[in-house]
Amino acid sequence: MNSKPKRIHVLGGGPAGSAAAIAALSETPSVDIFEESTFPRHKVCGEFLSSEIAPLLEALGLWQEFSLLRPARITRMILHFGTRVSRSRLPEGAFGLSRYELDRLLFNKALREGARASRLRKTPEDSAPEDAAENIFAKVLAIGRRSKSSKGSRLFGFKAHFKGPLDDAVELFFFRGGYVGVSAIENGFTNICGIAPEHVLGTYEFHIEDLITACPALADRLCPLTRISRWFWVGPLVLGEQPHRFPPHNFYLAGDSLGFIDPFTGLGLVTAIGTGIRAGLAAARGSSVDEHLADCHRILRRPKYLAGILRAALTAGLAEKLGPLIPGGCLFRITRPAFLISKPINGPTSCG
Repeated sequence: MNSKPKRIHVLGGGPAGSAAAIAALSETPSVDIFEESTFPRHKVCGEFLSSEIAPLLEALGLWQEFSLLRPARITRMILHFGTRVSRSRLPEGAFGLSRYELDRLLFNKALREGARASRLRKTPEDSAPEDAAENIFAKVLAIGRRSKSSKGSRLFGFKAHFKGPLDDAVELFFFRGGYVGVSAIENGFTNICGIAPEHVLGTYEFHIEDLITACPALADRLCPLTRISRWFWVGPLVLGEQPHRFPPHNFYLAGDSLGFIDPFTGLGLVTAIGTGIRAGLAAARGSSVDEHLADCHRILRRPKYLAGILRAALTAGLAEKLGPLIPGGCLFRITRPAFLISKPINGPTSCG
């Protein structure tokens, strides 16, 4: 255990960074968030929140505000493997909320609690020069994915919002090396989000509508819907451990900075907020960085391992043959992280 730092610097103001700032503010009054984007903003994301989000938001004091945004309720899961379909119920349900609203909810809460926001520059030292008189800082790294990969083998993500008839199911349409997810969000809208290899997208000259048309089941699902936003893109994406532009050895990592888990697991936002809370508390309490990393890797080890196996099957074109053999509910359960928070963050908090 190290001595408690006088100030916490959080690099990144997304769900992981904002959660870290809120958690750290329960232990220390001085937290700075450094963010390169202007909030709120749309971001490529499945915008799916599994049931584990409820205790995390309760711990952050945000459950009521979250509920007032009227997130869509999701109670079923439908997996499409070519012409084969697997249906299951989500016993504890899930939620759909746009990143625009979720990021605003978390970031504004951090500011209300006393965090100060500044522009993130090229290095943490440039963003937040350390005062030699204090010289006791802790830094949380929550800037997300910084990925590079070889041209031709790269993965790209895309999303758009649609209006039209709603459904209480999250649907995933798998094809070789990629998939598209369809699920409801707030205000009666539907989020369409997918990930695909560069060579597949290149076949359609990166026209998502042509990719959709090539998948009859997906085309039928989207037929009654009307797109109301442009297509947003992100990439290239690299799954697994992430390269960092900042040396990570002195940082409490959170969210995608810990490693990018394949989005079809629906773990992204829960993992971001859950690890953000842990990083903020660990930083504010002066806990060991190594202990924090070991704790997070322990929690995420199984989901990462299983997601890797499923990704390999998807890339090899085996999803249509093997996917229907695994019950959808079982697939959902075995990829869940072990985030359990038993009380609000207003002092010593049990998390694990």
